[in-house]
Amino acid sequence: MNKRRMLLLAGVVFVSITASGCGYNTLQSKQQNVRAKWAGVESQLQRRADLIPNLFEAAKAAGIQEQQVFGDIASARSRLLNATSAAPQGEGGDKSPEQKQAVIEANNSFGGTIGRLLSLVENYPDLKSNQNFQKFQDSLEGTENRIATSRNDYNTSVQDYNTTRGSFPTVLSAKLYGFKEEPYFKAEEGSRQAPTINSESLRRNS
Repeated sequence: MNKRRMLLLAGVVFVSITASGCGYNTLQSKQQNVRAKWAGVESQLQRRADLIPNLFEAAKAAGIQEQQVFGDIASARSRLLNATSAAPQGEGGDKSPEQKQAVIEANNSFGGTIGRLLSLVENYPDLKSNQNFQKFQDSLEGTENRIATSRNDYNTSVQDYNTTRGSFPTVLSAKLYGFKEEPYFKAEEGSRQAPTINSESLRRNS
């Protein structure tokens, strides 16, 4: 009896997968789209990370001495670069969902520290009027807009892929061929709020 049930179940699965064209090609196509959009996100994250050393130098040249802020930013930047440059562990040379989640978390941390630096600038009128610093800040703001666009494009492709992956009978193909659910790029809770900083509490006396 158990054997008959197993054969019946196998038949149902076979018919379902066959009826949907196996679902493999659809999943493969949508997964490739997710990968392409993720590559766009990482490209913009790299651009932002490359701008930070210039912001550092401009801030230091203006006499900002809050070494704790600089240290926090350097540490967060290092975490982000390590996460984005890690060797892919997913299928087909792609980062695994776990690796992407690590990048997302590192990005949220990095973005928070950048916000602290920009808030700190408010205490230095001379720095705000410095043309070089303003140029870097404008570039950073432009990059943030590009990141937001890339992140939205990525999340749209993830929604499309995950919805297809979770739909019957494609979900059977997904499990059969090992297509994993992809993570959304979610900002850390509270990250949209402007950071508050007391520059005097961070200033180290020489």
